[in-house]
Amino acid sequence: MKLKLTLTALTLGLSGLTAQAQVEIQWWHSMGGALGEWVNDHAKDFNASQTQYKVVPTFKGSYDESMTAAIAAFRSGNAPHILQVFEVGTATMMASKGAIVPVGKIMADAGVKFDPKNYVQAVAGYYTAPNGQMLSFPFNSSTTVFHYNKDAFKAAGLDPEKPPTTWPEVALAAGKLKASGHRCPFTTSWVSWTQLESFSAWHNTEFATKGNGMRGIDARLTYNTPLHVRHIENLANMSKTGLFVYKGRGNAADAVFVSGECAMMTGSSALYGNIKRNAKFASGISTLPYYPDVAGAPQNTVIGGASLWVMSGKKADDYKGVAQFFAHLSKPEVDARSHQRTGYLPLTPTSFEMTDKSGFYKQNPGTDVSVNQMIRKTTDKSRGIRLGNFVQIRTINDEELEQVWAGKKSPKEALDTAVKRGNEQLERFEKANK
Repeated sequence: MKLKLTLTALTLGLSGLTAQAQVEIQWWHSMGGALGEWVNDHAKDFNASQTQYKVVPTFKGSYDESMTAAIAAFRSGNAPHILQVFEVGTATMMASKGAIVPVGKIMADAGVKFDPKNYVQAVAGYYTAPNGQMLSFPFNSSTTVFHYNKDAFKAAGLDPEKPPTTWPEVALAAGKLKASGHRCPFTTSWVSWTQLESFSAWHNTEFATKGNGMRGIDARLTYNTPLHVRHIENLANMSKTGLFVYKGRGNAADAVFVSGECAMMTGSSALYGNIKRNAKFASGISTLPYYPDVAGAPQNTVIGGASLWVMSGKKADDYKGVAQFFAHLSKPEVDARSHQRTGYLPLTPTSFEMTDKSGFYKQNPGTDVSVNQMIRKTTDKSRGIRLGNFVQIRTINDEELEQVWAGKKSPKEALDTAVKRGNEQLERFEKANK
């Protein structure tokens, strides 16, 4: 009996040591609701797959808020190991020398097999430095798509299997939806991303010089061209006649589409998971609308979502845990499940093929739209947009376009002012990071 007790005590002691030896990896993120559950599930799955490391996910508010909190935490020596940063923060993170460790280095130092070429190039390329080193891990990449309510289409006498693909068709569909009693025929989330940034790439039109900032921090904004003015004028006219209803900044419009209040919207492909789970109507996904008379359109849309950055100042063993976690996220079966659950882009062509072979796209029509929009051949005008102080530039665009929707500024005046104010932000960033 005494021997048994001694052995039991020894076993408990050893398990206590194992628990103590487990290295905690702090992960700050900005995913709420269904996506927050998805993030927590990733951590649970990884933690259950091994005993050496424990990933601890913590929701830190919106992308803006978590980035601000991480900068403050880094300065006080309390930064997390992993920080989720939205794509518009990429140039700022790249310029934060000493604050981050490139993910390519993390993987190499840990001896984990890692080849950036294995990732979807339109995604990986955005987070890669000019020297070819991947700087952050492309965790949740989305792109802009067109969501629509099939039930509302039927009620308005529209074909639910033939969504509008051009902007003139969107206006016509909105007119029929309004006539059938819909008070919000069309809306949009992330106005700058959908109506200026992706709009530019989709029409193979420059948003900013220097390959949209990809070739240097001395880029300047150019989205006040006749094409951009024409598009905002069309949206302004739709707003005056009740065909387009502005619902606010960021992703505010997501909720009013999912609730059924608005019948059509441009927004993130990652809204798919929320729609599938919470919408009480049949919905569809189509490509971002374009103007058919513009040469080169449609081209490809640009990346959205976020990536995972590794903060500096941690122990070597901690970074081994980070590398193992990223390797786990990169597994084709893990990545394919994420893509199918959320609407975010697959990280690798292998997981895309796996999803395709499983019949998922046939069973869920439209879920491959985001991938097909992103894997087309890109040009210097459509590869992506990487600018300093991009968060502030987006806020400026929101402010100026709100003046248009309110009828206080003409589209040309608003875009000219947005470009002027935005260029001041770029000049400030360039001076600070020379």
